[in-house]
Amino acid sequence: MEMHLTPQASIHLPRLAELVRAEDITRVERVYEFKLADGAELGHRPGQFVEVSLFGIGEAPISISSSPTKRGTFEIAVRAVGNVTNALQKLEVGSTVGIRGPFGNGFPVEEFKNKDLLIVAGGIGLFPVRSLINFVRDNRAHVNRLIIVFGCRRPEERLFCDELATWSQCEQTEFLETVDTCDESWTGNVGVVTSLFPKIDIDAEDTYAVVVGPPVMYRFVVNECLKKGIPEDQIVLSLERRMKCGVGKCGHCQMDGSYVCQDGPVYTYSVLKQMKEAI
Repeated sequence: MEMHLTPQASIHLPRLAELVRAEDITRVERVYEFKLADGAELGHRPGQFVEVSLFGIGEAPISISSSPTKRGTFEIAVRAVGNVTNALQKLEVGSTVGIRGPFGNGFPVEEFKNKDLLIVAGGIGLFPVRSLINFVRDNRAHVNRLIIVFGCRRPEERLFCDELATWSQCEQTEFLETVDTCDESWTGNVGVVTSLFPKIDIDAEDTYAVVVGPPVMYRFVVNECLKKGIPEDQIVLSLERRMKCGVGKCGHCQMDGSYVCQDGPVYTYSVLKQMKEAI
């Protein structure tokens, strides 16, 4: 499926966007829905990010959590950990922020066409990969099998619970979920996300794996993908770096000569394994 991106006047100047919805999804994470003031679509690809400006406070890179198939508005999901994200929590509906982007290369959705897609998300790694999941679900004929694996530390840290339930009940989606630790209320799998891999049967040569989560997870999940025979150039990972400018100028996100804000944040494992500073 072709995706038409909307150009903006300048990559250095933020566009104004109005907050139309804010909703808690856990005790410390919220989802924010914005509408660009000029009425345009954001024009992003799954896996890209935007620079969000709160005037007088600062700017921060944040992954786009909604699918491009969502029209009129877009969503970001945030854990409050810094000046900008803490200030976001104080915004009221109707407030205005600045948006630069979208930036980065995003997931190679064209390469997934007519392939099996295994998506592995850990914790808030679900924020960026949710865009891809919902894009594929809205264009279900784009891939063959859709397998989603999600893991988090505790049941109370599960994200987008309504959507998790929908994915688990959909006949066209294979959904597996785990938590590291639990109480008596949890009846599902207990263990790290790799504990689910023995339950996954795939045609390795016909499968792309998308892995997004905390860095400590990557080595173990990649090893499981390799043991299943998935080729290195079909294992796709999204990195998180301090992408301060978003346009490859400041150098904050540079990694072995690669600017994550431009060349990434999505890389194949075959590329990353050549980088000393990577996973």
